[in-house]
Amino acid sequence: MKNFIYLSIISLVFISCGGGSDDPDTPTPNPPSANTAPTVPTLVGPVDNKLCLDNTVSFQWNRATDTENDAITYQIQVAKDNAFSQIEKTFDGADNTASFVLSKNTAYYWRIKATDAKGLASAYSSTFKFYTSGDAVVNHLPFAPDLVAPVLNAALNAGTVSLKWTASDVDATDVLTYDIYFGTTNPPTAKISENKSEKMLDTAIESGKQYFWRVVAKDGKGGETIGQVWKFKTN
Repeated sequence: MKNFIYLSIISLVFISCGGGSDDPDTPTPNPPSANTAPTVPTLVGPVDNKLCLDNTVSFQWNRATDTENDAITYQIQVAKDNAFSQIEKTFDGADNTASFVLSKNTAYYWRIKATDAKGLASAYSSTFKFYTSGDAVVNHLPFAPDLVAPVLNAALNAGTVSLKWTASDVDATDVLTYDIYFGTTNPPTAKISENKSEKMLDTAIESGKQYFWRVVAKDGKGGETIGQVWKFKTN
């Protein structure tokens, strides 16, 4: 009789503490859904290559979207160089507009990124550039050249590389020419081409080296803009 009581108690223990997961009516909890970053905002104004009429500049961009419908904030960066190492103004907020008083007769570059309420951010938008007007300014400096090829930090085979870039100037009648600096030192000091009108240059490269290059854009009126240093390596 005692043995029967003990077995009954043990059975009850197993029933009360064991495999609730074997019950087909027991719901399985859903795993938490993964958070996704907002979409990349698109820039509206000032438009690219704009000569602004005033140094109080209003910025506007299209709002990003978020899959989880999280609240979104925006960060705008306004810099004096296209590498954004000389940031003059920043803005963080939920609006898709901002306004800043900037220096006169200065080239600026701006971009936006979106961040959701969980702290996940989009990539930065494309970069737009503009020029603030000055008092009795006759000539504006060219914008800093933009990289086309080879892409930054590319790994290339030895032989010949085609260096390519783009550049622009708000003074529509200016004809730009370029000086190209190239070498294995950073920054490069060897000028391998001067007053070049084409926006490309072929040059020889050797294997197993890191190369650095930059372009200086000149407008023919004494205005010069030194571009940032770009680099690539060879296999």
